[in-house]
Amino acid sequence: MQAGFQEAKRKQESFLAPLEKPCLIWLARHAPSWINSDHLTALGLIALLGAGLGYWWARSNPAGLYVVIVCLALNWLGDSLDGTLARVRRQERPRYGYYVDHVLDAIGFIWLIAGLVLGGFMTLPIALVFLGAYYLLVIEVSLAVHALGRFTMSFWRVGPTELRIVLGAGAVALLHAPSVRIGGWTMQLFDLGGIVGAAGLMFTFLVSAVKNGKTLYREERL
Repeated sequence: MQAGFQEAKRKQESFLAPLEKPCLIWLARHAPSWINSDHLTALGLIALLGAGLGYWWARSNPAGLYVVIVCLALNWLGDSLDGTLARVRRQERPRYGYYVDHVLDAIGFIWLIAGLVLGGFMTLPIALVFLGAYYLLVIEVSLAVHALGRFTMSFWRVGPTELRIVLGAGAVALLHAPSVRIGGWTMQLFDLGGIVGAAGLMFTFLVSAVKNGKTLYREERL
């Protein structure tokens, strides 16, 4: 580890964290020795790309939505277990792990949303607004890691695992009702989800940015 480097303090307070953490530790302790954290990171990326392809395939075959559900589960396994495995085996690479995870997540998430658009489940303008809101929050979190030494992994008790469950539930809902009717308007289910999600992400970004800005101002007054 580079001299003087201090890993950011993780803040994970999601609904499922109390159940998820011991489960991941158990899996890490029982994982075959030939599996390392890099393998799991690759699994997480491949699974996210597979989920995007599943949405695309579902345009012509509903079976693609079952692929999405399986890939989201595999993405959870790879993306959540890689860091835990490294910590359990005392093979931490905090700078490398943080950097690579976030770069690959950025690539994978774009492809996931592209799959929704290519599959006809989300319109392009809403997808772009949602992506913009998502990456604003990602940037804010990354800046807070540098400026405050704090890595926030969940907001409003919702983290990546809960979001995967929402996406999985959405895939199941698409099998039965790909569109919804609200106040006389009919719109695609994931368009509605994208609008609500973008609004939530923007609100979270603003609250977090103001809170962190106030903290830094108090710590570094003129």
